[in-house]
Amino acid sequence: MQYIDTLILAILQGLTEFLPISSSGHLVIGQKLLDIDLPGNAFEVVLHVGTLMSVLTVFRVELKTLLFNLNDPSNRYYISAIAIGTIPALLVGLFLKDYISLIFDNIRFVSVSLVFTGVMLITSKFITKRNAKLTLLIGIVIGLAQAVAIIPGISRSGTTICMGILMGLSASEAARFSFLLSIPVIIGAGLLTAMNIETIPFGLDIILLGILFSYLVGWISLKWLLTILSTGKLYWFGVYCLIIGLFVYMS
Repeated sequence: MQYIDTLILAILQGLTEFLPISSSGHLVIGQKLLDIDLPGNAFEVVLHVGTLMSVLTVFRVELKTLLFNLNDPSNRYYISAIAIGTIPALLVGLFLKDYISLIFDNIRFVSVSLVFTGVMLITSKFITKRNAKLTLLIGIVIGLAQAVAIIPGISRSGTTICMGILMGLSASEAARFSFLLSIPVIIGAGLLTAMNIETIPFGLDIILLGILFSYLVGWISLKWLLTILSTGKLYWFGVYCLIIGLFVYMS
C-alpha cells in the first residue's frame, strides 16, 4: 500500500464510521463507481482500531463513570442495557454475515437503503417527545435497529439515534447510548475480520499511519456530529443521503 492510499482510506473510515451516512454504503459506491481497490481484511482491522480509539476518547468520562462506579444501580442498569442491545447485532454478524455480504454486489439495493436512511433522518426532525429515560426495552429496540444497520446503505449511527429519538430519548441521550453501544460492536467486527486474516501485506509504518488518521478524523467527525445534534440539525445528513441514494440509483 502507498501512503496516499492509506491516508484516503483512513480519512474515509474516520468520516463515515460515525457520521450517519453509512460507511458500508459509501464503500460499495466507491468500489462500483470510482473503481476503488480495497486492501483487504488486515487494513480493515487497522482502521477499526483507530475508530475504536476515537470513541473511547470522546466518551472517556462516561466510560469511567460507568465502569468505576458499579456500586451505583443506575450504572449497572445502563451497562445491562448496552449488553442486551449488543445481542441482536452479534447474532446477525455470526449467522447472517455471508448473506448480507451478497448485498455488497447490488448497488441498486444499497442506493435504496441510502434513500431509506435519508428519509429516516429527515423524519426524526418532526419527533417532539424527547423526555423518556433509558430502559432495557429501549435498549433492545435500539439494539435491533443496530442489527438492521449491518445492511450496507443503512447508517448504524443514524438508525440507532433515530430509533432512540422515536422511543422518546433526547437527541443527546440517544447519541450517547448509540455510541457506547457501538463499542462492543466495533470490537466484535474487528475480531471477526481478524479471524480471516492470513497475512499482513504491509509494514508497521502503514499500520501506525492508518490508526493515527482514522483516529484523528473519527474523533473530529464524532465531536462534530454531537455538536450538530445539539442544534437539532441531524436532518442535514438525511438530505445528503437522499441525494446520493437517488443519484446512484438513477446512474
